[in-house]
Amino acid sequence: MAEVNIDRLRASDKQAGRRHGGTIAIFAVLLIVGIFMLLPIYLTVIMSIKPVEELFVFPPKLYAVRPTLDNFRDMFRDLNSNRVPFSRYVFNSIFVTVTVTALQCIFCSMAAFVLAKCKFPGSKLINGIIVVALLYQSNVIYIMQYIVMAKLGLIDSPLALILPSIASPMGLFLMRQSISQIPDSIIEAAKVDGAGLFRICWQIVIPNQKPALMTLIIFAFQAAWNIQSGSLVFKEEYKTLPTVVNQAAASGIAKAGVAMAAAVFMLIPPIVIFMLAQRQVIETMAHSGIKE
Repeated sequence: MAEVNIDRLRASDKQAGRRHGGTIAIFAVLLIVGIFMLLPIYLTVIMSIKPVEELFVFPPKLYAVRPTLDNFRDMFRDLNSNRVPFSRYVFNSIFVTVTVTALQCIFCSMAAFVLAKCKFPGSKLINGIIVVALLYQSNVIYIMQYIVMAKLGLIDSPLALILPSIASPMGLFLMRQSISQIPDSIIEAAKVDGAGLFRICWQIVIPNQKPALMTLIIFAFQAAWNIQSGSLVFKEEYKTLPTVVNQAAASGIAKAGVAMAAAVFMLIPPIVIFMLAQRQVIETMAHSGIKE
């Protein structure tokens, strides 16, 4: 009997060792992947605090020998030297980003609810068009966008940046897939109680879509924050921060440090939004769910 127990203990130890070995291997792979993902951000920050003479040293160093904040000072000085102050560019980017993110969440949620839970002729065709639209980058329709905005008289207006960005095939597809998981019995019960489609959408369906909404906010904010206004907006007072940063980067080698400092400045808002929204997504997915 004792020999049998010893054999069982040995087998259990082997299985436990395999489990621990697999956990260590997964941790090592994730650690390596995480380092590769953080490396570009680290290099951007390091290059932003390097003086100009260290930026082009070969072989490049992964640290700053003489770190300095002169690049950030020069960034504010150079961008403020234009006819428009730096604060105006920041305001334009924040205004466009917040407006696009809010409107994209509203319209994607309503359209996704209709496509997921309402039966009407042509719904399958529209869903197929949305899937096909995921294959195309926004660069493909730049010329058509410019023609439409010119016909509407919206060139050199913030609306030229906001209106084309409201419609997002990725956001619509994401919300439709999430809303389609809600049981139809909940919607039918709400209809029996006298609730209309608009009320069902905003008071029953959308409150249970926090993970999808937070994910949509992350994607929408990141895309809107990086909107380039160079092809639709030519007035200096309406340009966004990414456009001005690209202009500074194109000024020559002497402005490379300024461009890196501006890139670090551009990284801060998306990272903050991602960290806040990611925690909300994890908490919501862990503590909420719908079961039929």
